[in-house]
Amino acid sequence: MISDLLAPLDLAFWNIESDRHPMHLGALGVFAAHSPTAGAHAADLLAARAAAVPGLRMRIRDVWQPLAPLAFGGAAREPAPDFEPLDHVLLHKPTADFHAEAGRLMERPLERGRPPWEAHVLPGEDGVSFAVLFKFHHALADGLRALMLAAAIMDPVDLPEPRPRPVEPPRGLFPDVRKLPGLVRGTLSDVGRALDIGTSVARATLGVQSSPALTSAPTGTRRTAGVIIDLDDVHVVRKTVGGTVNDVLIAVVAGALRRWLDERGDGSEGVSPRALIPVSRRRPRTAHPQGNRLSGYLIRLPVDDPDPLGRLRAVRTAMDRNKDAGPNRGAGAVALLADHVPPLGHRLGGPVVGQAARLLFDILVTSVPLPSLGLKLGGCPLTEVYPFAPLARGQALAVAVSTYRGSVHYGLVADAEAVPDLDLLARSLTEEVRELITACTP
Repeated sequence: MISDLLAPLDLAFWNIESDRHPMHLGALGVFAAHSPTAGAHAADLLAARAAAVPGLRMRIRDVWQPLAPLAFGGAAREPAPDFEPLDHVLLHKPTADFHAEAGRLMERPLERGRPPWEAHVLPGEDGVSFAVLFKFHHALADGLRALMLAAAIMDPVDLPEPRPRPVEPPRGLFPDVRKLPGLVRGTLSDVGRALDIGTSVARATLGVQSSPALTSAPTGTRRTAGVIIDLDDVHVVRKTVGGTVNDVLIAVVAGALRRWLDERGDGSEGVSPRALIPVSRRRPRTAHPQGNRLSGYLIRLPVDDPDPLGRLRAVRTAMDRNKDAGPNRGAGAVALLADHVPPLGHRLGGPVVGQAARLLFDILVTSVPLPSLGLKLGGCPLTEVYPFAPLARGQALAVAVSTYRGSVHYGLVADAEAVPDLDLLARSLTEEVRELITACTP
């Protein structure tokens, strides 16, 4: 049986998980049903197709690397000999509220002894729709890899062929001793970069003013919500003010947080929370190894600025500054520090790192790419898709965004007890887009 060692960042995600803070990604897809039995048929299709996808057969187990320093504490992916798709594809009773069910299901950690993913099929009580909640552990896949795995069990589509690229061999349990001198030199050359990132992280924690509404004692409860906005409205704002679509989408989050904090009575004056903006280092349309290829940018969300266009300009300036520095430096590249920690450090330090996330950033705002082609399952078209990010310890809210067929879908995940009014924040996103459009209209 061939084992593939987890990369350092994958190992970090595997070890910082706790029962109250599961480290899985999610995506809630809503489909138009052609019959009341479409949901049950979709569940059968997903189970049948999952058996043929190698990436869905992979489990994660602890390993010992005898020739590696501080070798205990590593983990590897390997095919599960007893993989049973029916254990991973679950058909639920009809529901009138897909998000209520998704929040409840997002609370549950994935079972660590078997391939760490699930697909929950939720028939709609109306009989004209059903939803599928996909869950993938972050140690198995980042957002783009999770998309590839989910797409593999949807109806076939004509996707562009991946560009050829050398296939990287699996990372075995024993390092190649011929490469050790080069590995040592590479490690030494990376020390300067690690110090730069660490210094930037320390600076980023100074003078921070967030809001108690964005923090949470670990309750383990989850609530989700989704918002759809017209991509054309985003382009109107972008063409008027400049910047990128992503700049506008981040500024919408800043404005929605301001509106939400003021309406719930917490107040937005002086609040400028740090947002971690993950950046994928995975090349699109290429065959790439499993796991995570992530860095990130760190910016202050201008929640305290009363001017919607001023908020957008501030976000654009901050993002331009991050892009000039590149994704391999700066406080947002903190994920890259995982490469400098030995396996035993991840095993012993995982709980500490999980608790320290609140010191590094206040809210996660991530973008998950989706193909522009229409996706279907059992002939039923995908009409809505809401990505969900993991919720770090001590944080009450995470925001994920996907663009699909002319619409922007915001997926919100919150601690259910800390944020009982998540629907208010969802409405605030829609209202913020309207305010930006009005501000851009002569």
